[in-house]
Amino acid sequence: MDKNTIYGLLLMALVFFGFMWLQPKNDNSDNTSGSKDTEETEAVVPVGVDSLSTQEMEWLRSNIAENGQPAAMADGRRVMAIRDSIVNLSLIGDSLSGTVKVYDRQLDWNDVVNADLQKMTPAEQRAAIDAVRSFSTNMGKFGKFASFLNGTDKSLKLENDVLALTLSSKSGSVTRAELKKYDTEYNPDESKKTRKKVVIFEGKSNVFNFEMPLPQAIETADLYFKPVAVNDTTVRMILELAPDSYWGFEYTLPKGDSYLIGVKVVQKNMAKVVRSNNRILGFNWTQDLQRQEKGRMFEERQSGLFYKFAGGSVENLSESKNDSEERQAKIRWIAFKNQFFSTVMIAERPFTNADLESEVMKGSNYLKKFSTHATLNDYDWNSENPVNFTLFIGPNSYPLLSSIDKHIPGVDEDMKLTRLIPLGWSLFRWINTLIIIPVFDFLGSFISNYGIIILLLTIFIKLILFPLTYKSYKSQAKMRILAPDIKEINEKYPGNDNAMIRQQKTMALYSKAGASPMSGCLPMLLQMPILFAMFSFFPSCIELRGQSFLWAHDLSAPDAIISWSGNIPFVTEYFGNHISLFCLLMTATNIIYTYINTQNTPGQMPGMKWMMYLMPLFFLVFFNNYAAGLSYYYFLSLLITIIQTYAVRRFIKEEDVRKAMAENAKKPKKKSGFMARLEEMQRQQQQMLKEQQKKQKR
Repeated sequence: MDKNTIYGLLLMALVFFGFMWLQPKNDNSDNTSGSKDTEETEAVVPVGVDSLSTQEMEWLRSNIAENGQPAAMADGRRVMAIRDSIVNLSLIGDSLSGTVKVYDRQLDWNDVVNADLQKMTPAEQRAAIDAVRSFSTNMGKFGKFASFLNGTDKSLKLENDVLALTLSSKSGSVTRAELKKYDTEYNPDESKKTRKKVVIFEGKSNVFNFEMPLPQAIETADLYFKPVAVNDTTVRMILELAPDSYWGFEYTLPKGDSYLIGVKVVQKNMAKVVRSNNRILGFNWTQDLQRQEKGRMFEERQSGLFYKFAGGSVENLSESKNDSEERQAKIRWIAFKNQFFSTVMIAERPFTNADLESEVMKGSNYLKKFSTHATLNDYDWNSENPVNFTLFIGPNSYPLLSSIDKHIPGVDEDMKLTRLIPLGWSLFRWINTLIIIPVFDFLGSFISNYGIIILLLTIFIKLILFPLTYKSYKSQAKMRILAPDIKEINEKYPGNDNAMIRQQKTMALYSKAGASPMSGCLPMLLQMPILFAMFSFFPSCIELRGQSFLWAHDLSAPDAIISWSGNIPFVTEYFGNHISLFCLLMTATNIIYTYINTQNTPGQMPGMKWMMYLMPLFFLVFFNNYAAGLSYYYFLSLLITIIQTYAVRRFIKEEDVRKAMAENAKKPKKKSGFMARLEEMQRQQQQMLKEQQKKQKR
């Protein structure tokens, strides 16, 4: 660097520092006196406080003028006011006055904008400015609805003989639902033996939320409504947007034993207040499904999100894993279902589409998280009642759900709400709905002990099946009598070479005696649908819930006599961490029945006998975690079957059977088409076997 360059840099530095020295200093003390209108200019404010810019002040005035409520005239000038729980401002001409609530203090607006720190702290002043700025922004987005974004949450109750509802002014929706006739069986704290009523949902575990069809979407869950009691059965949650305009919900809970709540969207003169071409009303619904029963496995297995297509079938998301669906079709109702209780939203005008999601919740007092986002098209701002719903909150009782259709206004179709009750596949469901449930309800109408009802129901089913059972027993008696003859044939024609001859001789003996090995199996197969129907009926029968019998405190849950806290890998999932006494009795009875059955069935292979004895043990593992009522029913059914076996054995005399078989042997036999084809097949197989033997000898 040469000396000219150094001189140049020094000269530039001198000029710069000289300019800074001669620059006049700015004294802020003259600008904090408050003599000038700080609402009109951007004043320099003390350190630590905030202020609205000129543009923000103009925007605030414009929003109040457009979205405020008309107030009394002042000196002939128009007055517009905005009110919520925090901001309370009036616009008189171009001047603003009022208060802002901060930290439970009402601050004067002029003191806030002038940053009068003699009357407030800097923190209070900043909070007040932030509140007004936020309110002004919300007015720009949501118009008149911005006034309802702040408020005080108030509760209002609706109640009848069976249902107690709590409605909240925050969101204007039902926030708690209690079933007065049912007690919860699940107790997270076993040390406390207090009984509580079933609460389907409360607080934030359930959110009904509508997206209002405004230019800028706003959700009703964020708004504070004004509760208005219309009468002792009807409540309105209202947003008063103007002196003669409102928007809100109307809830009606009829007196008596109704589980149906009428839900209406009500409005007045909204087309004048809301300038919106949006005609889509969004509906968002989420619920964390609470545990209600002792046994988590079955409650979780029978809990799910169900929905019905308008005029169509009922479908559901997976009940065993996380699942979701996007349905671009009309949906009549959506249900969040527990094992014994459901919440169902039924739309008078079907939802246009719906996005549905179910998530399994592990290790908590909740089972699953359900969520729904649905829409309704053609929303009419001019109508005073644009949308209606019916909300069902109650038990999954077949008689109740089957009778609901006639109580739902504006819907002319089969609601198929009984599909919320898992009664098995179509054949088993028909047996349950046409036979089992009517008989069960009839017995329950005059008998209060459900253990006795199950006993009588078992006897009734056994009487219906007795003709088939008797035919099976008679066939077993014939097979038992023919056992020595069959043994003689097997000894006379031993080995694989005589297999065809042995089979022919055996079939000829059956034909001569009028017996068939299938005649005993067929009646048993015809009884299977009823057994499977009962398998579906008992775990879903809410009438058994909480009903005690003998040592079982709840016939809808396992009757544990021994329990432990630890989990056995691959076993606890099915067997549980307990031992059920009715299941043990069923297993013991099943082993006895298996022994009796094997004694009546000659010629069985030893391996097959062991398989038959393993089946009761398999049922022990499988049924140990099932409802006590189901194990009790199977125990009774097997016990009656054993009694019938010995009774029929005493009634069917061996001499009479032999005599009947001898008379049958004398009758000319007309071969059936099946027997003729069977004998022809045997003849062809025998011929092929002889030809193969000849070839081997060559």
